[in-house]
Amino acid sequence: MAERAALEELVKLQGERVRGLKQQKASAELIEEEVGKLLKLKAQLGPDESKQKFVLKTPKDFDIAGNFDPMIPDAECLKIMCEILSSLQIGDFLVKVNDRRILDGMFAICGVSDSKFRTICSSVDKLDKVSWEEVKNEMVGEKGLAPEVADRIGDYVQQHGGVSLVEQLLQDPKLSQNKQALEGLGDLKLLFEYLTLFGIDDKISFDLSLARGLDYYTGVIYEAVLLQTPAQAGEEPLGVGSVAAGGRYDGLVGMFDPKGRKVPCVGLSIGVERIFSIVEQRLEVLEEKVRTTETQVLVASAQKKLLEERLKLVSELWDAGIKAELLYKKNPKLLNQLQYCEEAGIPLVAIIGEQELKDGVIKLRSVTSREEVNVRREDLVEEIKRRTGQPLCIC
Repeated sequence: MAERAALEELVKLQGERVRGLKQQKASAELIEEEVGKLLKLKAQLGPDESKQKFVLKTPKDFDIAGNFDPMIPDAECLKIMCEILSSLQIGDFLVKVNDRRILDGMFAICGVSDSKFRTICSSVDKLDKVSWEEVKNEMVGEKGLAPEVADRIGDYVQQHGGVSLVEQLLQDPKLSQNKQALEGLGDLKLLFEYLTLFGIDDKISFDLSLARGLDYYTGVIYEAVLLQTPAQAGEEPLGVGSVAAGGRYDGLVGMFDPKGRKVPCVGLSIGVERIFSIVEQRLEVLEEKVRTTETQVLVASAQKKLLEERLKLVSELWDAGIKAELLYKKNPKLLNQLQYCEEAGIPLVAIIGEQELKDGVIKLRSVTSREEVNVRREDLVEEIKRRTGQPLCIC
Protein backbone atom coordinates (compact mmCIF):
# COMPACT_ATOMS: atom_id res chain seq x y z
CA MET A 1 0.00 0.00 0.00
CA ALA A 2 2.84 2.37 0.85
CA GLU A 3 4.45 1.74 -2.54
CA ARG A 4 1.19 2.47 -4.34
CA ALA A 5 0.67 5.65 -2.33
CA ALA A 6 4.15 6.82 -3.32
CA LEU A 7 3.42 6.12 -7.00
CA GLU A 8 0.10 7.96 -6.78
CA GLU A 9 1.92 10.97 -5.35
CA LEU A 10 4.42 10.87 -8.23
CA VAL A 11 1.56 10.69 -10.73
CA LYS A 12 -0.09 13.68 -9.06
CA LEU A 13 3.11 15.73 -9.11
CA GLN A 14 3.87 14.81 -12.72
CA GLY A 15 0.30 15.72 -13.71
CA GLU A 16 0.72 19.12 -12.06
CA ARG A 17 3.99 19.60 -13.94
CA VAL A 18 2.33 18.85 -17.29
CA ARG A 19 -0.52 21.26 -16.55
CA GLY A 20 1.98 23.92 -15.48
CA LEU A 21 3.97 23.55 -18.70
CA LYS A 22 0.80 23.89 -20.77
CA GLN A 23 -0.20 27.05 -18.89
CA GLN A 24 3.29 28.46 -19.46
CA LYS A 25 2.99 27.52 -23.17
CA ALA A 26 6.22 25.54 -23.05
CA SER A 27 7.58 23.91 -26.20
CA ALA A 28 5.59 21.01 -27.67
CA GLU A 29 8.70 18.84 -27.42
CA LEU A 30 9.04 19.39 -23.67
CA ILE A 31 5.32 18.88 -23.04
CA GLU A 32 5.28 15.62 -25.00
CA GLU A 33 8.31 14.40 -23.07
CA GLU A 34 6.64 15.11 -19.72
CA VAL A 35 3.33 13.57 -20.89
CA GLY A 36 5.28 10.44 -21.79
CA LYS A 37 6.71 10.30 -18.26
CA LEU A 38 3.21 10.71 -16.84
CA LEU A 39 1.85 7.85 -18.92
CA LYS A 40 4.68 5.57 -17.85
CA LEU A 41 4.02 6.35 -14.19
CA LYS A 42 0.32 5.60 -14.66
CA ALA A 43 1.23 2.32 -16.35
CA GLN A 44 3.36 1.37 -13.33
CA LEU A 45 0.51 2.31 -11.06
CA GLY A 46 -1.85 -0.12 -12.76
CA PRO A 47 -5.53 -0.45 -11.82
CA ASP A 48 -6.79 0.43 -8.36
CA GLU A 49 -8.74 -2.60 -7.23
CA SER A 50 -10.44 -0.55 -4.53
CA LYS A 51 -12.18 1.57 -7.14
CA GLN A 52 -15.13 0.58 -9.29
CA LYS A 53 -14.08 -1.55 -12.23
CA PHE A 54 -14.89 -0.52 -15.76
CA VAL A 55 -15.09 -2.60 -18.91
CA LEU A 56 -13.23 -1.60 -22.06
CA LYS A 57 -15.22 -2.31 -25.18
CA THR A 58 -13.98 -2.67 -28.72
CA PRO A 59 -15.99 -2.00 -31.89
CA LYS A 60 -18.49 -4.75 -32.63
CA ASP A 61 -16.88 -5.50 -35.99
CA PHE A 62 -13.38 -5.84 -34.47
CA ASP A 63 -11.99 -9.34 -34.17
CA ILE A 64 -8.60 -10.93 -33.72
CA ALA A 65 -8.80 -12.46 -37.19
CA GLY A 66 -7.91 -9.06 -38.59
CA ASN A 67 -11.17 -8.17 -40.31
CA PHE A 68 -11.19 -4.74 -38.66
CA ASP A 69 -9.89 -2.06 -41.05
CA PRO A 70 -8.29 0.74 -38.97
CA MET A 71 -7.86 2.97 -41.99
CA ILE A 72 -11.61 3.57 -42.25
CA PRO A 73 -11.90 5.44 -38.90
CA ASP A 74 -8.50 7.08 -39.56
CA ALA A 75 -9.78 8.43 -42.88
CA GLU A 76 -13.02 9.51 -41.21
CA CYS A 77 -11.09 11.48 -38.57
CA LEU A 78 -9.15 13.27 -41.31
CA LYS A 79 -12.42 14.00 -43.11
CA ILE A 80 -13.88 15.48 -39.91
CA MET A 81 -10.73 17.55 -39.35
CA CYS A 82 -10.94 18.99 -42.87
CA GLU A 83 -14.64 19.78 -42.48
CA ILE A 84 -14.05 21.61 -39.20
CA LEU A 85 -11.14 23.67 -40.51
CA SER A 86 -13.02 24.51 -43.73
CA SER A 87 -16.09 25.66 -41.81
CA LEU A 88 -14.00 27.94 -39.57
CA GLN A 89 -12.79 29.90 -42.63
CA ILE A 90 -9.41 30.69 -41.09
CA GLY A 91 -7.43 30.26 -44.31
CA ASP A 92 -6.02 27.54 -46.54
CA PHE A 93 -4.63 24.56 -44.67
CA LEU A 94 -2.74 21.34 -45.28
CA VAL A 95 -2.88 18.12 -43.26
CA LYS A 96 0.46 16.35 -42.98
CA VAL A 97 0.40 12.60 -42.33
CA ASN A 98 3.04 10.03 -41.42
CA ASP A 99 3.16 6.73 -39.56
CA ARG A 100 5.02 5.78 -36.39
CA ARG A 101 6.02 2.45 -37.95
CA ILE A 102 7.55 4.18 -40.95
CA LEU A 103 9.61 6.37 -38.63
CA ASP A 104 10.76 3.33 -36.65
CA GLY A 105 11.77 1.51 -39.80
CA MET A 106 13.41 4.54 -41.38
CA PHE A 107 15.61 5.26 -38.36
CA ALA A 108 16.50 1.58 -38.05
CA ILE A 109 17.80 1.26 -41.62
CA CYS A 110 19.62 4.61 -41.33
CA GLY A 111 21.55 3.37 -38.29
CA VAL A 112 19.95 5.28 -35.40
CA SER A 113 20.22 3.39 -32.12
CA ASP A 114 17.14 2.89 -29.94
CA SER A 115 18.63 5.14 -27.26
CA LYS A 116 18.78 8.07 -29.71
CA PHE A 117 15.40 7.47 -31.36
CA ARG A 118 13.40 10.05 -29.44
CA THR A 119 15.98 12.82 -29.41
CA ILE A 120 16.63 12.47 -33.15
CA CYS A 121 12.87 12.50 -33.81
CA SER A 122 12.57 15.79 -31.93
CA SER A 123 15.21 17.28 -34.24
CA VAL A 124 13.52 15.99 -37.40
CA ASP A 125 10.17 17.41 -36.26
CA LYS A 126 11.67 20.92 -36.48
CA LEU A 127 11.99 20.74 -40.26
CA ASP A 128 8.80 22.73 -40.74
CA LYS A 129 10.45 25.65 -38.91
CA VAL A 130 14.17 25.51 -39.77
CA SER A 131 16.33 24.31 -42.66
CA TRP A 132 17.71 20.80 -43.06
CA GLU A 133 21.25 22.09 -42.47
CA GLU A 134 20.23 23.44 -39.07
CA VAL A 135 18.54 20.16 -38.17
CA LYS A 136 21.57 18.17 -39.28
CA ASN A 137 23.94 20.38 -37.28
CA GLU A 138 21.82 19.81 -34.19
CA MET A 139 21.76 16.04 -34.65
CA VAL A 140 25.50 15.80 -35.29
CA GLY A 141 26.88 18.63 -33.15
CA GLU A 142 24.55 18.47 -30.15
CA LYS A 143 23.25 14.92 -30.14
CA GLY A 144 26.30 13.00 -31.30
CA LEU A 145 24.88 11.38 -34.43
CA ALA A 146 27.36 10.29 -37.07
CA PRO A 147 27.31 12.62 -40.13
CA GLU A 148 26.73 9.75 -42.56
CA VAL A 149 23.72 8.59 -40.53
CA ALA A 150 22.31 12.13 -40.56
CA ASP A 151 22.75 12.27 -44.34
CA ARG A 152 20.83 9.02 -44.78
CA ILE A 153 18.02 10.41 -42.63
CA GLY A 154 18.01 13.60 -44.68
CA ASP A 155 17.44 11.64 -47.89
CA TYR A 156 14.12 10.47 -46.46
CA VAL A 157 12.76 13.23 -44.23
CA GLN A 158 13.00 15.95 -46.86
CA GLN A 159 10.46 14.12 -49.02
CA HIS A 160 6.76 14.84 -49.04
CA GLY A 161 3.92 14.19 -51.46
CA GLY A 162 0.89 12.01 -51.99
CA VAL A 163 0.17 8.40 -52.75
CA SER A 164 2.87 8.39 -55.44
CA LEU A 165 5.50 8.91 -52.72
CA VAL A 166 4.02 6.01 -50.75
CA GLU A 167 4.31 3.78 -53.82
CA GLN A 168 7.86 5.00 -54.43
CA LEU A 169 8.92 4.09 -50.90
CA LEU A 170 7.27 0.69 -51.18
CA GLN A 171 9.87 0.02 -53.88
CA ASP A 172 12.75 1.45 -51.85
CA PRO A 173 15.35 -1.38 -51.65
CA LYS A 174 16.10 -0.77 -47.96
CA LEU A 175 12.89 0.59 -46.49
CA SER A 176 10.77 -2.09 -48.13
CA GLN A 177 12.84 -4.75 -46.31
CA ASN A 178 11.85 -3.41 -42.89
CA LYS A 179 8.69 -5.11 -41.59
CA GLN A 180 7.40 -2.14 -39.58
CA ALA A 181 7.96 0.37 -42.37
CA LEU A 182 6.32 -1.94 -44.87
CA GLU A 183 3.22 -2.29 -42.70
CA GLY A 184 3.01 1.48 -42.25
CA LEU A 185 3.41 2.18 -45.96
CA GLY A 186 0.78 -0.41 -46.83
CA ASP A 187 -1.72 1.21 -44.47
CA LEU A 188 -0.92 4.70 -45.78
CA LYS A 189 -1.56 3.55 -49.34
CA LEU A 190 -4.96 2.23 -48.27
CA LEU A 191 -5.60 5.44 -46.32
CA PHE A 192 -5.01 7.56 -49.42
CA GLU A 193 -7.51 5.41 -51.34
CA TYR A 194 -10.16 6.22 -48.75
CA LEU A 195 -9.17 9.90 -48.65
CA THR A 196 -9.67 10.03 -52.42
CA LEU A 197 -13.14 8.53 -52.03
CA PHE A 198 -13.90 11.13 -49.38
CA GLY A 199 -12.71 13.88 -51.74
CA ILE A 200 -10.02 15.32 -49.46
CA ASP A 201 -6.81 13.79 -50.83
CA ASP A 202 -5.82 17.22 -52.20
CA LYS A 203 -5.70 18.49 -48.60
CA ILE A 204 -3.39 15.71 -47.38
CA SER A 205 0.40 15.43 -47.74
CA PHE A 206 2.55 12.44 -46.77
CA ASP A 207 5.40 14.11 -44.89
CA LEU A 208 8.29 11.98 -43.62
CA SER A 209 9.49 14.74 -41.28
CA LEU A 210 6.34 14.60 -39.15
CA ALA A 211 7.38 12.99 -35.86
CA ARG A 212 5.02 13.95 -33.03
CA GLY A 213 3.49 12.19 -30.03
CA LEU A 214 5.77 9.21 -30.29
CA ASP A 215 5.27 8.21 -26.65
CA TYR A 216 1.75 7.05 -27.39
CA TYR A 217 1.00 6.99 -31.14
CA THR A 218 1.30 3.54 -32.69
CA GLY A 219 0.28 4.07 -36.32
CA VAL A 220 -0.86 6.96 -38.47
CA ILE A 221 -0.06 10.45 -37.12
CA TYR A 222 -1.23 13.75 -38.56
CA GLU A 223 -1.33 17.48 -37.97
CA ALA A 224 -2.93 20.39 -39.81
CA VAL A 225 -1.07 23.61 -40.51
CA LEU A 226 -2.22 26.85 -42.09
CA LEU A 227 -0.64 27.69 -45.42
CA GLN A 228 -1.28 31.36 -44.73
CA THR A 229 -3.12 33.46 -42.18
CA PRO A 230 -5.56 36.26 -42.92
CA ALA A 231 -3.43 39.42 -42.86
CA GLN A 232 -2.92 42.55 -44.89
CA ALA A 233 -0.15 42.74 -47.47
CA GLY A 234 3.22 43.46 -45.94
CA GLU A 235 2.29 42.15 -42.51
CA GLU A 236 4.02 39.21 -40.90
CA PRO A 237 1.77 36.13 -40.78
CA LEU A 238 0.82 34.91 -37.32
CA GLY A 239 2.99 31.92 -36.37
CA VAL A 240 0.72 29.55 -34.48
CA GLY A 241 2.10 26.14 -35.47
CA SER A 242 -0.37 23.34 -36.01
CA VAL A 243 -4.09 24.07 -35.56
CA ALA A 244 -5.21 20.43 -35.29
CA ALA A 245 -3.56 17.06 -34.73
CA GLY A 246 -4.25 13.42 -34.00
CA GLY A 247 -3.37 9.85 -34.74
CA ARG A 248 -3.77 6.20 -33.81
CA TYR A 249 -2.91 5.08 -30.29
CA ASP A 250 -3.85 1.42 -30.06
CA GLY A 251 -1.63 0.74 -27.04
CA LEU A 252 -2.70 3.60 -24.80
CA VAL A 253 -6.14 2.60 -23.49
CA GLY A 254 -5.07 -1.00 -22.89
CA MET A 255 -2.55 0.26 -20.32
CA PHE A 256 -5.49 0.89 -17.99
CA ASP A 257 -7.19 -2.47 -18.56
CA PRO A 258 -6.49 -5.12 -15.87
CA LYS A 259 -6.36 -7.81 -18.55
CA GLY A 260 -4.18 -5.77 -20.88
CA ARG A 261 -6.55 -6.14 -23.80
CA LYS A 262 -5.69 -4.26 -26.98
CA VAL A 263 -8.25 -1.56 -27.72
CA PRO A 264 -8.02 0.14 -31.14
CA CYS A 265 -8.23 3.91 -30.78
CA VAL A 266 -7.86 6.90 -33.07
CA GLY A 267 -8.68 10.53 -32.41
CA LEU A 268 -8.05 14.15 -33.19
CA SER A 269 -7.93 17.45 -31.35
CA ILE A 270 -8.51 21.01 -32.51
CA GLY A 271 -6.21 23.80 -31.31
CA VAL A 272 -8.92 26.11 -30.01
CA GLU A 273 -6.54 28.68 -28.49
CA ARG A 274 -4.47 28.87 -31.66
CA ILE A 275 -7.57 29.26 -33.82
CA PHE A 276 -8.78 32.06 -31.54
CA SER A 277 -5.42 33.79 -32.04
CA ILE A 278 -5.93 33.69 -35.80
CA VAL A 279 -9.52 34.94 -35.58
CA GLU A 280 -8.51 37.76 -33.24
CA GLN A 281 -5.75 38.83 -35.62
CA ARG A 282 -8.14 38.83 -38.56
CA LEU A 283 -10.72 40.91 -36.69
CA GLU A 284 -8.02 43.34 -35.62
CA VAL A 285 -6.85 43.76 -39.22
CA LEU A 286 -10.41 44.22 -40.48
CA GLU A 287 -11.28 46.40 -37.48
CA GLU A 288 -14.29 44.21 -36.75
CA LYS A 289 -15.84 43.22 -33.44
CA VAL A 290 -16.75 39.69 -32.43
CA ARG A 291 -20.49 39.13 -32.45
CA THR A 292 -21.56 37.63 -29.13
CA THR A 293 -25.09 36.81 -30.27
CA GLU A 294 -26.97 35.65 -33.38
CA THR A 295 -29.76 38.16 -32.72
CA GLN A 296 -30.77 39.99 -35.89
CA VAL A 297 -32.96 42.70 -34.40
CA LEU A 298 -33.53 44.26 -30.99
CA VAL A 299 -37.06 45.38 -30.21
CA ALA A 300 -36.67 48.72 -28.42
CA SER A 301 -38.93 51.46 -27.15
CA ALA A 302 -38.49 55.22 -27.30
CA GLN A 303 -40.75 56.07 -24.33
CA LYS A 304 -41.80 54.54 -21.03
CA LYS A 305 -44.72 52.14 -20.42
CA LEU A 306 -44.33 50.32 -23.74
CA LEU A 307 -43.22 46.93 -22.38
CA GLU A 308 -46.41 45.18 -23.54
CA GLU A 309 -45.98 46.57 -27.06
CA ARG A 310 -42.36 45.37 -27.12
CA LEU A 311 -43.46 41.89 -26.01
CA LYS A 312 -46.15 41.77 -28.72
CA LEU A 313 -43.70 42.75 -31.44
CA VAL A 314 -40.90 40.41 -30.36
CA SER A 315 -43.43 37.56 -30.30
CA GLU A 316 -44.51 38.39 -33.87
CA LEU A 317 -40.90 38.35 -35.02
CA TRP A 318 -40.20 35.04 -33.27
CA ASP A 319 -43.24 33.48 -34.96
CA ALA A 320 -41.86 34.65 -38.32
CA GLY A 321 -38.53 32.91 -37.66
CA ILE A 322 -36.55 36.08 -36.98
CA LYS A 323 -33.94 36.04 -34.22
CA ALA A 324 -35.09 38.91 -32.03
CA GLU A 325 -34.72 39.94 -28.41
CA LEU A 326 -35.52 42.79 -26.04
CA LEU A 327 -34.00 44.13 -22.83
CA TYR A 328 -35.70 42.84 -19.69
CA LYS A 329 -36.04 46.23 -18.00
CA LYS A 330 -39.56 47.66 -17.95
CA ASN A 331 -38.53 51.14 -19.08
CA PRO A 332 -35.00 51.04 -20.52
CA LYS A 333 -33.52 54.22 -21.92
CA LEU A 334 -33.31 54.28 -25.72
CA LEU A 335 -29.62 55.20 -25.60
CA ASN A 336 -28.86 52.13 -23.44
CA GLN A 337 -30.73 49.91 -25.88
CA LEU A 338 -28.78 51.29 -28.84
CA GLN A 339 -25.46 50.91 -27.01
CA TYR A 340 -26.31 47.29 -26.23
CA CYS A 341 -26.80 46.64 -29.95
CA GLU A 342 -23.42 48.17 -30.78
CA GLU A 343 -21.63 46.13 -28.10
CA ALA A 344 -23.32 42.85 -29.06
CA GLY A 345 -23.11 43.40 -32.81
CA ILE A 346 -26.88 43.32 -33.40
CA PRO A 347 -27.39 44.89 -36.85
CA LEU A 348 -30.97 46.22 -36.59
CA VAL A 349 -33.22 47.91 -34.02
CA ALA A 350 -37.02 47.95 -34.30
CA ILE A 351 -38.11 51.01 -32.31
CA ILE A 352 -41.64 51.44 -30.97
CA GLY A 353 -42.85 54.87 -29.88
CA GLU A 354 -46.20 56.47 -29.17
CA GLN A 355 -46.26 58.21 -32.56
CA GLU A 356 -45.25 55.01 -34.37
CA LEU A 357 -48.14 53.16 -32.70
CA LYS A 358 -50.59 55.85 -33.87
CA ASP A 359 -49.22 55.75 -37.43
CA GLY A 360 -49.08 51.92 -37.59
CA VAL A 361 -45.37 51.87 -38.36
CA ILE A 362 -42.14 50.65 -36.76
CA LYS A 363 -38.94 52.69 -36.92
CA LEU A 364 -36.20 50.38 -38.24
CA ARG A 365 -32.68 51.56 -37.48
CA SER A 366 -29.39 50.30 -38.94
CA VAL A 367 -26.90 50.12 -36.06
CA THR A 368 -23.79 50.68 -38.22
CA SER A 369 -25.06 53.50 -40.46
CA ARG A 370 -27.57 54.88 -37.90
CA GLU A 371 -30.03 55.35 -40.74
CA GLU A 372 -33.70 55.15 -39.70
CA VAL A 373 -36.76 54.45 -41.83
CA ASN A 374 -40.43 54.00 -40.97
CA VAL A 375 -41.75 50.61 -42.07
CA ARG A 376 -45.41 49.62 -42.00
CA ARG A 377 -45.90 47.02 -39.29
CA GLU A 378 -47.30 44.47 -41.75
CA ASP A 379 -44.19 44.87 -43.91
CA LEU A 380 -41.65 44.70 -41.08
CA VAL A 381 -40.93 40.96 -41.26
CA GLU A 382 -40.21 41.05 -44.99
CA GLU A 383 -38.01 44.14 -44.62
CA ILE A 384 -35.93 42.54 -41.84
CA LYS A 385 -35.53 39.34 -43.86
CA ARG A 386 -34.46 41.36 -46.90
CA ARG A 387 -31.83 43.22 -44.89
CA THR A 388 -30.50 40.12 -43.15
CA GLY A 389 -30.44 37.94 -46.25
CA GLN A 390 -33.17 35.53 -45.14
CA PRO A 391 -35.52 33.89 -47.70
CA LEU A 392 -38.55 36.07 -48.33
CA CYS A 393 -42.06 34.70 -47.97
CA ILE A 394 -43.68 34.00 -51.38
CA CYS A 395 -47.41 33.99 -50.85
